[in-house]
This record gives sequence, structure tokens and C-alpha cells, in this order.
Amino acid sequence: MSADATPAPGVQVCSLKTDTHQLIQPGSTYRIMRFPFGAAEPTDRFAMHQAVQPDGYVVSNWATDDRSGLIWPSKAGWGHLYAMIQWEAAGSSGGYTELRDQFVRDPLGLTTNPNDTTATEHRTPTPGGQYYVKNHGIFVEPGTPLALRVTHNDAAPRLVTLAEFKLVIHDAAP
Repeated sequence: MSADATPAPGVQVCSLKTDTHQLIQPGSTYRIMRFPFGAAEPTDRFAMHQAVQPDGYVVSNWATDDRSGLIWPSKAGWGHLYAMIQWEAAGSSGGYTELRDQFVRDPLGLTTNPNDTTATEHRTPTPGGQYYVKNHGIFVEPGTPLALRVTHNDAAPRLVTLAEFKLVIHDAAP
């Protein structure tokens, strides 16, 4: 949806998912989770996750371009963010002791309010698989993209084997 279009009334949803493994380097720098476009994504009826972005930038390869991790809200309102993150097991030597994730407004500095993080969580590994679900509510507006970011503290790069990122926008009273 273009910035000039009148948004449709009611709840609007963008739901992204990928099972393409993404290699995450260790350290304190968070990495944007990337998601495919078009038929490969679960739902984007309101054009919040498009290869041609609202500012005119075109993502040519979703797997290598951080912009493929951006959801651009289709209207202003109360946004409810959801994520699911599944990590591969830690290495046998020097394995991770902490997995980190967060939601962020404008992670690439495309607006006047860049890198506004929220719902940052640092988690210790549990026995078995490392499967996490999170949700958080924030106000959203068109023109300020959102992303899901992750990192870890293993001695070696580790894979995120499955990721989902969803935005539900509810009307907010003026």
C-alpha cells in the first residue's frame, strides 16, 4: 500500500515465515532476520512486506538483503508483534550460553527515529531444542519499518533454522 492510499478499516495483518537457515555470527551485534516475498510468505494482504519498498528501494535478493526483514506498517495504530525463533543446538565446545532477540523500529536508520528497540530478551539455553515465541505491543505508523533481530554468544556462528515475524495492526482511538 502506498503512503498516499487510505488504509482499509479493521485489523490488518502481515505474517512472515522462513525455514531457510540463516547463519548468525556471534557477538553483541544483532542481525535482522530476513524473509522471502510473494508466494513464499504466509500472508501480506496489505502490502507491508514487498520487494519494492515504500521508499522506492527494490530488494533483489531476500536472502542477502536486510531490507527483506522489514515490515512497513500499512496504517497507524496499535501494533501487536509476534515472533517465533528456532536455533540449532549449541556447539559442544564453546557453545552459546545466551541467545538474544528483540523487535526494533527502523533498524537501518531510514527515518528520524532509528534503532528504537523493544522487547529485548536474553535467554539461557534449555535442554533440547531452543524454540522461542515472543509477543509485544507498540504503536506503529506508516513510514517507520519494523524488524526482528537476533544474536548469540557462541564461539562460532550458529543457525536460526526457522523464524516467523508477524504484525497485527488494530485501530487506535484518535
